[in-house]
Amino acid sequence: MQIHKIILNVVAFGVVSLALPLLAQEPKPTCNHCPATYIPKSELDAYHQRGVESNLIDQQVRTVDVGKVQVGIGSIYRTGKTLTSSSGETVAEHEQISEIYYIIEGSATLLTGPDLVDPKPRPADVKTVKEQNGPGFGAASIKNPVTHQLKAGDMIIIPAGTGHWFTKIDDHLTYVMVRVDPDKVVPLKSEAQSHAYLNHPYDPAKGNF
Repeated sequence: MQIHKIILNVVAFGVVSLALPLLAQEPKPTCNHCPATYIPKSELDAYHQRGVESNLIDQQVRTVDVGKVQVGIGSIYRTGKTLTSSSGETVAEHEQISEIYYIIEGSATLLTGPDLVDPKPRPADVKTVKEQNGPGFGAASIKNPVTHQLKAGDMIIIPAGTGHWFTKIDDHLTYVMVRVDPDKVVPLKSEAQSHAYLNHPYDPAKGNF
């Protein structure tokens, strides 16, 4: 009997010893009691309309804190006239923010790759850097790029540090962009801020973005 008790105690101790680490490792939410963010189609349509009417390439709809990262949603409208930036550079690269495109309408050729040719830092005071995609580089081209033929319904993921370069846009390209910002380098944008933006006439003096 004494031996049986000893065996039972050893087994019980072993079970408890195994269970305690498992309980300690129980997963917890990385965003505690955070609300969901709903963006209706009507709001996205309003951004698209403003982009078309005012020739705006990139408009940030929301930037939301979801715990360990921030997530931004952008409304993008491009035409063949937007293949080169005002600085003359054709390639964009973002050091800290990754981007995901979902193509809604149109088609285009996009080149991607990490090896930039003649990279130059993007100005820190540019609105896209401050409010949308953070610090990075512009460049003349990409060495040994991968070519992607984008069309409606396609998605592409562009990690931070990867250059991206539209070389051809067939008439126009409309897409929604998801920006993943783990270092939280850009400010948040709420529903109220979004509505305030849409309710005021576009002011070209504040930047064509």
